[in-house]
Amino acid sequence: MPIEFYNVKKKAKVTIADDKIKKTKYEKTSKDGSVTVRYAFRAVDDDGTNLTKFASEADWKALDAPEE
Repeated sequence: MPIEFYNVKKKAKVTIADDKIKKTKYEKTSKDGSVTVRYAFRAVDDDGTNLTKFASEADWKALDAPEE
């Protein structure tokens, strides 16, 4: 299932194949100590642009991709 990212340099949406996508988690700790986790997919476009797309936890777990 290819994923659609937005390339800022091209100002257009691009489709990246599953084998080029990596999963990552961004964890943020607030002042009161609670942890917020954001799930994302990362890839690099053919012109070298780094691409990031935030996703739900369910979509993130459903994709079989290596985790950064």
